[in-house]
Amino acid sequence: MTTDSHSAVRAPADAPDPARTDDEVRAWVGVVLDAGFGEVVAEQGYVLHWNEAVENTNPIYWDEDLCREVVGDHIAPSSMLSVWMRPLMFKPGRTEFFRPLELHFKLKDVLGLPKGIVASNEIVFGEPVVIGDRVRTVQTVRSISPVKQIKLGTGRFWTIDVTYTNQRNEVVGVESYDFFCYQ
Repeated sequence: MTTDSHSAVRAPADAPDPARTDDEVRAWVGVVLDAGFGEVVAEQGYVLHWNEAVENTNPIYWDEDLCREVVGDHIAPSSMLSVWMRPLMFKPGRTEFFRPLELHFKLKDVLGLPKGIVASNEIVFGEPVVIGDRVRTVQTVRSISPVKQIKLGTGRFWTIDVTYTNQRNEVVGVESYDFFCYQ
């Protein structure tokens, strides 16, 4: 099942229920949400604040001319990839609220698993994000486990892949999140 930018993902089943059958839950595997372009264009102001926050001293991210000389373009640090997909928490006139990783939260809602942790996270970088780029994300459910009982509680593990592309449709990265969500 695929959905367009920020539109509702239709769940394969109707009401939240952590005890859904494995067949009902497996229907979520392959569900795709096209979250569209992020609301923030990659820009140097964000890069400077990021560098400040993480104390990144790499001179190519502080000096545009040096960056162009060394890399060939003015790029953002790869570690900022998820910054470009995060929706603004406030926007005048906004009537809907969007969450980063919206597909994950929809899955939590449908399965009635309100608590969750990121068990692991992996990023494969592609083309660099160039200052001025707009980044689009597409989220896909790769897998969902059967119900598991661990120390945190009863729940399920799932993996969501987030593919990031720029306005030229080049892949700038793929991020995979492994979650455990539970009651």
